Amino acid sequence: MRRRLAEETVIFISVLKWVILAAIIGAIVGLSTTAFLRALSWGEEFSGRYSQYFFHNDSYYFFLLPIALFVSTVMTKYLAPDAEGHGTDKIIEAIHKRSGKIKAIVVPVKLVATIITLVTGGSAGKEGPCAQIGAGLSSVFASLLRVDDRDRKKLVICGISAGFASVFGTPIAGAIFGLEVLFVGTILYDVLLPSFVAGITGYRVAWLLGSKHFHRNLNFVPSFNEYLFLQVILAGIFFGLCSFLLIEALRTGEKLSQKIQIWKPFKGLIGGSVLIILTLVFSDRYLGLGGDTIRASLLGRGVPWNAFLLKIVFTCVTLSFGGSGGIVTPIFFIGATSGSFFADLLGADRAVFSALGLVGLLAGAANTPIAASIMALELFGPKLGPYAAIACIISFLMTGHRSVYPSQMIDFRKSSSIHLEGGGEEIENVRVHVKPRNKSLIGMGLKIRNKIKEIFKKNKE
Repeated sequence: MRRRLAEETVIFISVLKWVILAAIIGAIVGLSTTAFLRALSWGEEFSGRYSQYFFHNDSYYFFLLPIALFVSTVMTKYLAPDAEGHGTDKIIEAIHKRSGKIKAIVVPVKLVATIITLVTGGSAGKEGPCAQIGAGLSSVFASLLRVDDRDRKKLVICGISAGFASVFGTPIAGAIFGLEVLFVGTILYDVLLPSFVAGITGYRVAWLLGSKHFHRNLNFVPSFNEYLFLQVILAGIFFGLCSFLLIEALRTGEKLSQKIQIWKPFKGLIGGSVLIILTLVFSDRYLGLGGDTIRASLLGRGVPWNAFLLKIVFTCVTLSFGGSGGIVTPIFFIGATSGSFFADLLGADRAVFSALGLVGLLAGAANTPIAASIMALELFGPKLGPYAAIACIISFLMTGHRSVYPSQMIDFRKSSSIHLEGGGEEIENVRVHVKPRNKSLIGMGLKIRNKIKEIFKKNKE
């Protein structure tokens, strides 16, 4: 009996400790996220006024992109290299390799560099900075408390969860995302409670301080039938292929940038100039966060069929050539517009498949099917839940063993006919080999193919 009481007492103290610490982290991150979003809003107003003053049109702010990406690159290169790009991957790397230790300078540099990028039209997101700011402040908080490396990791994960939850208004999905994004196929259950507390607290603080979030229950969700089920399966496959395309495009853009052997800030000038040309040729709808296009897709309004392809190009140029920001908002844009395109192909409801695309791309590109499925419930209501879960899981599997976050750890095979060389390491270092089992469907198919080849050889002889 005494042992049981001792066990319960220790667990109670541990629960109390982490509820308090996670609530503090959530409040700090919710406050900092709100400050960042307001600064971003003021920056957008300023860029519009600047454009109106000099060009007599508030839509020409993107001509500042070369200077903006130049300044952003100088800041990240000389002050905080970890603030470069979409940021979240640097947090994952810090958790895996440095026990969550993040330099304090990363927070202000990331905040300023992202605002400079977004207000001038760089195609990036706002969640990466919020997650990185949350993780950075959590790391500083851990240093002040002088906790050990294990507890530091937990606090930094809480910061990620709170940052994601507060910026998108999804407390449960944010909490799960902070855990699921670290490992492919594994969730750290010992951090589940503090992540939930931090996510809910961060969301609530941001809401109380006036942060507005997009939530829209779909007015029309088709009743379940076999044809709709088949459409959702096909949509999941399509979203997985779109995720694959985005990941490979980002990788190609990074390699191209590395091949250009010049002073790094000059790459920002090149990237900004390319974005200006792309905008003049196509449209300015692919600049910045793209919130209006995302909303239009989710409302079932028509968007250009190639919107998701162009957004991939704009985002790759921005993040590969000096821009700083997140990747999840572009994922939402690409997902929603690709869903609208897919719906038009099948003659289905645009709003439904845009919503499925938004969460399906997140599941595939970030390897977070559980968080993405829960996000569908939080953003669009329970009616979409079953369809979203199917689309998210299929997209996650179809993307293969790759991610927009190369520092994710993976020791999980998405098919029993695949062998991972270097499993348990970062996903970018893992090599994939196809080794089908004899009794598997793929193995039997290969046997049939080999037998057919043998028959043809004998006939030729």
